[in-house]
Amino acid sequence: MIRASLAALILTTAPAVADTSDVTQTRTVILAERLVADGPTITLGDLFDNAGEAAGVDIARAPAPGAQISLDPAYVREAAAREGLVWANASGVLRVTVERGARQVSAAEIASLLEESLFVETGQAHAVRLSNSRLSLAAPMDSFGGPELISFDHDAGSGMIRAEIAAYPGGEPVRISGRAEQVVNVPVLGRAVAIGTVITAGDIDWVQLPANRVNAQVLLDPEGLIGMAARRPLRADTPLRGFDVEAPSIIERGEIVNLIFQSGPLTLSARARAMEDGAAGELIRFVNLQSNRTVEAVADAPGRARVTGPAYTH
Repeated sequence: MIRASLAALILTTAPAVADTSDVTQTRTVILAERLVADGPTITLGDLFDNAGEAAGVDIARAPAPGAQISLDPAYVREAAAREGLVWANASGVLRVTVERGARQVSAAEIASLLEESLFVETGQAHAVRLSNSRLSLAAPMDSFGGPELISFDHDAGSGMIRAEIAAYPGGEPVRISGRAEQVVNVPVLGRAVAIGTVITAGDIDWVQLPANRVNAQVLLDPEGLIGMAARRPLRADTPLRGFDVEAPSIIERGEIVNLIFQSGPLTLSARARAMEDGAAGELIRFVNLQSNRTVEAVADAPGRARVTGPAYTH
């Protein structure tokens, strides 16, 4: 009887073991350093780095791409608590500001789109300057495709343009204004060159100039520059005219060359000194070293000239 009573006493006084099978496990979380929502909704994972399985839970609608929205910290705390997350807000945040991630469409991209449209419409190259040079459109991170031209109006007289552009196909159109100016692509030198320097294809660069600033003397075909020599020192990024360049000399003043005279089967040759520089095909003067007479001959190749008049080779 004593043993039975003792056993009953132990059972009645032993501490009860709590049943935790229905208690939600909690997780302490901290606010992320940068709060960015990439989709149309704000999730707990956008706010807290260690949200675990609750990361995908939506708590609010995200703002427009590139915009921000502020949430009440109390609301955020309650939303997190419903998913077993404990946010103490130890730093005392007054507003939880979340940014919507976006792909930015720059003013340069917008201007390029308008320039392409103008070329299709007029067949002429134009440079577009937007009224708002800092304009930037935002597209959702998960969107596809570039900016889309919805409407376009161009006044050729004033150059004024007005357009509606969506940052992405299906996006909300934004009204844009600016001015277009007809331009010409002009070949220039990418570096300064000294007098006598032969210009190569690698020296050629391009600039756009207003059409009304390009006169008939400006060279527009790079073939008129490549292989030519600078007649004077030439600056970079400056339009060039025909008299700025010349054919390079293949015979230099003072050089000893072979003078060749040919008449039917007869060929005569003599040594002569060039009295001036000569480009290929150019008629220049030589002194015959045998007769000491002056003769004119065409610079035919490096070290050789061809006499076209009477032969003063002896």
